Amino acid sequence: MHVAVFGSTGGVGRHIVTQALEQGHHVTAVTRRPEKLSELRADVRVLAGDVLDFEFVQQAVAGQDAIFCALGAKLSDRSRLRTNGTDSIVRAMELQGLRRLISLSALGAGDSYSVLPWYYRRLIIPLMMRALYADHNAQEERTRASSLDWTLVRPSSFVDGEPTGNYHHGFNAVDAPLRFKISRADVADFMLKQLTTDTYVRNAVSVSC
Repeated sequence: MHVAVFGSTGGVGRHIVTQALEQGHHVTAVTRRPEKLSELRADVRVLAGDVLDFEFVQQAVAGQDAIFCALGAKLSDRSRLRTNGTDSIVRAMELQGLRRLISLSALGAGDSYSVLPWYYRRLIIPLMMRALYADHNAQEERTRASSLDWTLVRPSSFVDGEPTGNYHHGFNAVDAPLRFKISRADVADFMLKQLTTDTYVRNAVSVSC
């Protein structure tokens, strides 16, 4: 498949790029920091530009079979990059008749808030992550309002590590002994698996170890 990855130099996006290459996909890595992908330049089509530049985004999505959105920002960021970037991606895809969008969100967004442990709901999010979750919630709303075949992937807290394939997905309540942690590599693994299944098309899915 031909796939484009927005946020390709971020923690999850980088794993999507490398794993997609290993699986034989033709990858377009979209980033503002192309130098971070210098060692992959022979294998990847790298496009340097801003996801908020609509004309650039139209060029990036042209000819793709699927789009991965793994945009991220610092906790202190108030620019709503995820929301505004997703809007650019969605509009460009709809304009060009593209369908499949697989987007990174976060466990706790939307109707998954109640799944979080109490200390996330009462302490961590209100004190440190309020802007982040406001951005994710608006991003999800924009995605849901689109005509695309979207999947929103909601991982729990990130850790480093190799992909294991050993994680839970699709839970809507605390119905499994979860650690509420998952490696970025496993999140990328799950997102790439959505290319070959329609189980979670037009759905938001939680993933965690």
